[in-house]
Amino acid sequence: MARPSFSEQLRVLREAGLVSERKDGRQRFYRLEAVPLAEVQDWLSPYERFWRERMAELGKVLDRMEDE
Repeated sequence: MARPSFSEQLRVLREAGLVSERKDGRQRFYRLEAVPLAEVQDWLSPYERFWRERMAELGKVLDRMEDE
């Protein structure tokens, strides 16, 4: 990934509150902020369960089809 593209992605993550930035001289250090990600995980959790169950059912159907 080119440096400008990488910087743009970090800027978007920083503005979204998903990473924090600390400057030390000419260097910048980024830290992942877990709290907002945990909130996203909590929001996605019901959907993850739904799709996990659906994919398991699809797997069973495909297994039966192989046997036939």
